[in-house]
Amino acid sequence: MKMEEEKILSGRNYSYYLEAALSRVDPDIERIIEFERSRQIRKIILIPSESICPKPVLEALATPLTSLYAEGYPSRRMSEESDEKVLLDFDYQLAHYRRYSDRRFYKGVEFADFVESLAQRRVARCFATDKISADKIFVNVQPLSGAAANNAVYAAFLNPGDTIMGMSLSCGGHLTHGSEFNRSGRYYRVISYEPDPVSGKLDYDAIKELALQHKPKIIIAGYSAYPWSVDWKKFREIADSVGALLFADIAHVAGMVVAGVYPTPVGFADVVTFTTHKTLFGPRGAVILTTDRKKAKLIDDAVFPGEQGGPHINKMAAIAVAFKIAQSKEFKKLQRKIVDNAKVLASSLTEKGLKLVYGGTDTHLMLIDLNAIETRTGFPLKGEIAARILDLCDLVVNKNTIPGDETAAEASGIRLGTPWVTQRGFEKEEMEKIAELIYQVIVNIRPFTYRGITGDLPRGKIELDIIEEVRQKVRGLIQGKEEEGRKKIFESVSSQTLPNSFKQSDNGDTGLLKITGERAKPFLQEVATANIANLKPGESVKSFLLDAEGKLIDSVSIL
Repeated sequence: MKMEEEKILSGRNYSYYLEAALSRVDPDIERIIEFERSRQIRKIILIPSESICPKPVLEALATPLTSLYAEGYPSRRMSEESDEKVLLDFDYQLAHYRRYSDRRFYKGVEFADFVESLAQRRVARCFATDKISADKIFVNVQPLSGAAANNAVYAAFLNPGDTIMGMSLSCGGHLTHGSEFNRSGRYYRVISYEPDPVSGKLDYDAIKELALQHKPKIIIAGYSAYPWSVDWKKFREIADSVGALLFADIAHVAGMVVAGVYPTPVGFADVVTFTTHKTLFGPRGAVILTTDRKKAKLIDDAVFPGEQGGPHINKMAAIAVAFKIAQSKEFKKLQRKIVDNAKVLASSLTEKGLKLVYGGTDTHLMLIDLNAIETRTGFPLKGEIAARILDLCDLVVNKNTIPGDETAAEASGIRLGTPWVTQRGFEKEEMEKIAELIYQVIVNIRPFTYRGITGDLPRGKIELDIIEEVRQKVRGLIQGKEEEGRKKIFESVSSQTLPNSFKQSDNGDTGLLKITGERAKPFLQEVATANIANLKPGESVKSFLLDAEGKLIDSVSIL
């Protein structure tokens, strides 16, 4: 036994784990990851706070940058460098670093400075406006989550006991906007506003009256379950009327702001926070913006050392990649399609007879009011039960509180969003079919209760045949979209003009056909009879190719 222990502790054995494949070190975790990969492929995901993280962003996350500790910040000179070419002049920047160092507490982080500064500048560029240039936007990309970012803002500008004003949690506000379950609701005096109960829209006159009455130090605008856009100018006027800071939390809509399909708070709000996942399609993290240098200094100190220690450099690299993607025309087009799809889904649900909380949407999300459904059993249908049964049918949503709910546990709504399905290529036709499936499930649930330890517990039943029917239709929607994607790849490849050396020769021999793109490997796996999933660089395999009807069309070598 002692000899075995010595072997395990030897440098030779330990180095094996540095380079070993996950499948050899921990096949259980690898299996769970594959389960999750399969779940994401076979289900239609309608959670508005989730999206598909692009492959290049994932690649940036899984890098040696994760091994670094880099408490502190890059030099302000790098953080505020507006010219990306100058920022990436490695010889110049490294010479400056060796002479003057930076604001870090560790050494060996000179390349982390490039990563963080590049992320900051790309964020600033994406949020610049006609009136506010990128060099006037100060960016902190270190917060580990949206909650951490929001709490850092409070720490920067408030003292315990100060008054804050934000949207009520049951009406679409966030936990960090003053919920009693969050420290924002424990450390500060909270005043909540709500949308107009008739129009479903924000009543700015009522909000102003509330502000004049309670004189909050911070007014929070921006929501996690409110489907309409915000008039930032009116909020600015309200904040000015009481001398409050205007704090914009655009966690959900940041991608749409970048694309210009949602009004920007930059130039109106004193501070802006947002998460980098959701509609930005980036890694899980958050950002804080301000256009005031003095406020930026307070924010930096509140994040580190006030809120957290060492930042995640690999996450900041992934943020930099995400914001490079966000500058593209394709990203902006996708954001517009997200909103278009949400409007189609909302109108289709309404046409079926389902009631939407607040009456509709002009963003990426909507909420269904389950209280409005007349059930067969007479018991109310709750969000938790509806979400569970929809998930069994491969339609993924989340329960959500709506006006009138007293607790999140007894939420009476479900929340739906369109980022994920839009990334998968779904359009108007699919949105209408998804609405049909959601309606089919919800109206056929039979709610009931049973006596639990703490009292009556809501539950629900549905016919197994309905579950199977809806699952088959979900599968058909997904397969139809994948088939359309394969067709586009075929058309794209066939339309390319290949170099002469790659074209078919006079004697009938064939050359090479290069297939690239995010779906190249899955595409080849679909059309080839051989298993190519485990091919490594330099390896090849003989295979037949199949046409759209599954018939053999050719034999090839796949490299």
